Amino acid sequence: MKRRQFVMSSLATPAVLSALSISAAVLQTPRPLLSEPNFTMKFAPHVGMFTHHAGEDPLDEIQFMADQGFTAIEDNYLKERRELAMQEKIGKKIAELNMDMGVFVGGRVMGKKPTLVTDDESIREEFLNSIRASVDTAKRANATWMTVLPGSLDPRQDMGYQTANVIEVLKRASDILAPHKLVMVLEPLNFFNHPGLFLTKISQAYQICKAVDSPACKILFDIYHQQIQEGNLIPNIEKAWDEIGYYQIGDNPGRKEPTTGEINYKNVFKYIHEKGYQGILGMEHGNFYPDKEGELAVIKAYREVDYKSS
Repeated sequence: MKRRQFVMSSLATPAVLSALSISAAVLQTPRPLLSEPNFTMKFAPHVGMFTHHAGEDPLDEIQFMADQGFTAIEDNYLKERRELAMQEKIGKKIAELNMDMGVFVGGRVMGKKPTLVTDDESIREEFLNSIRASVDTAKRANATWMTVLPGSLDPRQDMGYQTANVIEVLKRASDILAPHKLVMVLEPLNFFNHPGLFLTKISQAYQICKAVDSPACKILFDIYHQQIQEGNLIPNIEKAWDEIGYYQIGDNPGRKEPTTGEINYKNVFKYIHEKGYQGILGMEHGNFYPDKEGELAVIKAYREVDYKSS
């Protein structure tokens, strides 16, 4: 018998209950869904989502996620905020739990200035150096996918030239990633939360990926962003299907868990699953309710929208 099961069994005996005067409410485990099976779909909570249950240690939180039936995680700031030793520990932990690592932010040039839309070679080299560094991060953490953000629009340059410049530097980045079987995923962001950016639409990302023509360059379809930017979710998924490498989740309005907004996630997930997608769906959103109750509500929401074949 596992230690946790033994302890819980011991606490449940009448003698112990009487001696300690423990109420029934106190006996409720903070992990009430431990008996549930793994999710059908590969939902990936982000590190920091369940700290009220698991604490601040990322490794404890990953264990908690696995206990709840999640089979993947994601950590946007893996490269930027985790020490190298922790990156390695995370990679080892998810391997032990037979989990997959989702995206981390792998390539972007900081600041509000136009970035990859220009032909400035110094900006391009800064970006490519960040891609080279991301190869090492991915190896330490057993990761495959990294988010890439092309940056701001250049209002003084025609859109066609900006697109050509982005394609050119992404081809060079793909040449770095492809030998390692790593994938950068281009994320279009919505105009409301991120005004002034170059990449906003799925059709635009699709055009770029087709032009780059590499397995190392695909689309990150963030369902929250695209509901705001253009809607028409399932038809756009269908049109761009062969270039989509990754999905992220968030309901609208509010960017919280499914069932808290207007998006019919049951139908979206049903379509994605039945069309054959077996990859990761990153839970890049906040919790609608605070504290432990909010964390449990997130798990419950995903149980509700998880695809279940009839």
